[in-house]
Amino acid sequence: MSFPFPDECRQVAEALFPAGDLEAAADFAEALGIGAEYRKMLGTDRTSEETERFLSSFRNNLDLLIRKTWVEKTDELRKETLRHRVPPFMTLVADGEIGQALPEFGAILKELAFLLFGEQGQREDFLEYAFRVDTEMGLFWWYASRLQAVELDADGEFPWALLFIGLCYLTNF
Repeated sequence: MSFPFPDECRQVAEALFPAGDLEAAADFAEALGIGAEYRKMLGTDRTSEETERFLSSFRNNLDLLIRKTWVEKTDELRKETLRHRVPPFMTLVADGEIGQALPEFGAILKELAFLLFGEQGQREDFLEYAFRVDTEMGLFWWYASRLQAVELDADGEFPWALLFIGLCYLTNF
């Protein structure tokens, strides 16, 4: 990392990757300000109506973020392409294909950063910029930057826990 990672974030962030520790994931969610909802959703049966409602809320909020973000006319196609990536991603989540869903979510978040922050969202110093704007937001975009590269055994609870961090954060964005 080429920028000074805020001390209050360093410990919780370093514990999340690559540890695979559920408690580290919960601590990370707390640092993002989504701890209560995160713990609630993680404890919910993945096939329950409550989980379906949550995933629907996430999908609707993400779609709203994408649709309502103003972009240059030249980036409209990029915006629509991102909107069309969301349904297949949601299918991966619903089917429990977390090993495929995590890197796809990372790619979606990378494109979302572009839509929300323009060219700045793609620059090397984006994380430093995001931390300067807001510590929690910087921590979230740091998390997002790690998803495409993370290699996890797709079985078990930790991959779900890792995914639900981002889902909870964006549901409340």
